[in-house]
Amino acid sequence: MTQPTTDVIAIGNAIVDVMAPCDDALIETLGLARGGMTLIDAQQATDLYAAMGPAREISGGSAANTLAGMAQLGATCAFIGQVANDQLGEVFAHDIRAGGISFATPMREGHPPTARCLIFVTPDGQRTMNTFLGASQFLPAEQLDEKAIADAQVLLLEGYLWDPEEPRRAMRRAIAAAKNAGRKVAFTLSAVFVIARHREDFLAMIEEGLIDILFANEEELAALTGLDDFDAGFETVAAKVPTVVVTRGADGAHARREGENAYVPAQPIARVVDTTGAGDLFAAGFLFGFVRGRALEDCLTLGAICAAEVISHFGARPEVDLKTLVAQVMA
Repeated sequence: MTQPTTDVIAIGNAIVDVMAPCDDALIETLGLARGGMTLIDAQQATDLYAAMGPAREISGGSAANTLAGMAQLGATCAFIGQVANDQLGEVFAHDIRAGGISFATPMREGHPPTARCLIFVTPDGQRTMNTFLGASQFLPAEQLDEKAIADAQVLLLEGYLWDPEEPRRAMRRAIAAAKNAGRKVAFTLSAVFVIARHREDFLAMIEEGLIDILFANEEELAALTGLDDFDAGFETVAAKVPTVVVTRGADGAHARREGENAYVPAQPIARVVDTTGAGDLFAAGFLFGFVRGRALEDCLTLGAICAAEVISHFGARPEVDLKTLVAQVMA
C-alpha cells in the first residue's frame, strides 16, 4: 500500500447556503419544520427566498464544511461534488478552492441549477434548513477520480447525498476504490429523514465492514439502532464499527475506537448564535486529530473546539483561524 498524498477526500452535496435571521412567528407562518432540514423543489425555493429578510450567501454542504475546517487546521483535502455552470456554481467553486481544497469535478451544463439551502435562523440560534438539491443530486459515478480516492488516507461520505440514486451509485463505487487501496471510509448519518429512507442500506454497510468511522448525533443513533436508550444504542453500533463518534449537543460527545472509550464535554461558549454546521465542524476537528494519529480524547476535544467556534456566529464555515484557536485552547 502506497503512502497517501491527501489526508481526506470527501463526496457530498455542493450547496450554497443562503442565511437570514428571522423571528419564530415567520417559521410558523411559513409552516416550516423548526430546527429541521426539509427538501424542497425549485418553486418552493423561489417562494421561501422571497419571504426571507436580508440574507448572506456562503458556500456550504455538510462534507464541504468539514473539509473547510480541516484545511484551516492544516490538513490536505479534496472534494468531489456536482455544481451547475451558473452563478452559484462559480461561487461554490471559488470558495472551496480559495480555502485550499482541491476541487476538480466538471460543472454540469443546463438544468437544474446549483443547489442552495435557505436557512432561517431564530433568535435562539436554531436553524431551519430548506434545501433544494438541484445539480448536486446528479453526480455520476463517471465523474469520480478513483486515483484521487485511492491516494487519500480517509474517504468521507456525506449521508445526505445517499438519498438521490445517481450519487448513491457514485458513492458505492468510491467505497470500493477506497477499500481496494486499503484506505479508511468515514460516513456521516446526516439526518433522521435520511436514516428513515436508507436504514437497511446503512445497517448492511456496517455489517459488511464497509464503514470504518461513523459520525452521528444522538437522535440519528436512535433512528439507526431503533433504541431510545443512548448507552444501548452506542454499544450496539460500537460493537460493529471500528470508530464511532456520537455528539449530544450541550452534553458533549462520546467516541469508541478499537475498544477505547472517550468522552469530552461541550466547549464553553458565551452565546449560541447559529447551530448550522456544528456537526460538520465537529467532524473536521475529530478527523484532523484522527489523520494526525492523536489520542481519541484529543480528537474529540478538537471536534468540540471547532464546533464551538462555528455556533458562535452565523454560517457553517469558521470565521476564526482554527489552527490558532486550537493552539490557544489546548496549550
